[in-house]
Amino acid sequence: MIKKIITIFYLLFAVLITPSKATFDINARTAILQDFLSGEILYKKEIDSVIYPASMTKIMTSIVVFDLLKSGDLSLDDKVIVSENAWRLSQSGYSSMFIMVGDEVTVEDLLKGIIIASGNDACVAIAEGVAGSEEEFAILMNAKASEIGMINTNFSNSSGINDPDNYSTVEDILLMSNYLIKNYPVYYEYFKEKEFTWDRTGGDPITQGNRNPLLYKNLGADGIKTGYLAVEKYSLASSIQRGERRLIAVGSGFETKNERSRQSTRLLTWGLTNFDTIKIAKKDEKLVDLEVWLGKNDIVGGYVKEDIYKTFPKARKKFLSAIVEYNGPIKAPIKKDQEIGLLKISYKGDLIDEYPVYAVEKVKRVNVFSRIIYSINYLIWGDV
Repeated sequence: MIKKIITIFYLLFAVLITPSKATFDINARTAILQDFLSGEILYKKEIDSVIYPASMTKIMTSIVVFDLLKSGDLSLDDKVIVSENAWRLSQSGYSSMFIMVGDEVTVEDLLKGIIIASGNDACVAIAEGVAGSEEEFAILMNAKASEIGMINTNFSNSSGINDPDNYSTVEDILLMSNYLIKNYPVYYEYFKEKEFTWDRTGGDPITQGNRNPLLYKNLGADGIKTGYLAVEKYSLASSIQRGERRLIAVGSGFETKNERSRQSTRLLTWGLTNFDTIKIAKKDEKLVDLEVWLGKNDIVGGYVKEDIYKTFPKARKKFLSAIVEYNGPIKAPIKKDQEIGLLKISYKGDLIDEYPVYAVEKVKRVNVFSRIIYSINYLIWGDV
């Protein structure tokens, strides 16, 4: 057997658009931008700075509830009885869903009140309904944060109301946002709804608009959550999707609402304009055919066990190449899911990543008579 190489792709074409210079910056105290599919960080600014996440905290509140919905411990139709503690928040000048003491509100309506209307009262109601108290619910939030890898975060409440013990970083908020979109794409649809009408008890229905300003622009934005605290100024976790491509941005310390909207738009647009994401392989889909020796099939398909995307500045993606390297022809028998090769991704000739390639199917060995014929043929002709 000899080492063989199959080229998956090699980009040699020129690109007309040149990326902006590295001096690109936005007016925020701290910010980060990520390509969702590849996971590449495209922009970062003071990402280790501690922030008070304000209403971006509600992303984690939603995730905890989504986990319970997924496990079957909760359903959207379940009802929560509103306590006086939750109701008081609707009377204190905070953003509210305007629930009333004794109301029985469905989990789905509370989720919409949290996600769309940014209701702090809805957060407390659902926290008490799920865990008995907001303090106990915060324990669930922190356990989930630890699971996700948010090592610089602590949640002390479900709403993000000002508390020095409720802190995070834009990097951690990005991890949380990525987790939300990846694991709960159906529930994530709530985050792009522009308004929510709450048919409240004892009064006319209340309709409130989503506070995310990017939803009202022609950007392809579909989330995620705004925040504001006097000590932190304005913040926003945002995401846009164009075709298959998605970008996630988190920024905090914007001076005004208008700056939050304008600078977040600038950051996302810069990412779309100056970078391309290239699909190299899809999880569990056949990527390549490799030669087989002494098998009932002459070839065997190869696949990888994860989605592989790479993001590069548009003017530099021409230097990207991908090959599958294997010792071949591969001698039969071959088991399904047997490692049969290595996908190698290079940039400017330097190896940047490699992934095992596995057999799509099993390949049986031919009988003894056929093996003799193949061996003779190989000795005479060198033809396998």
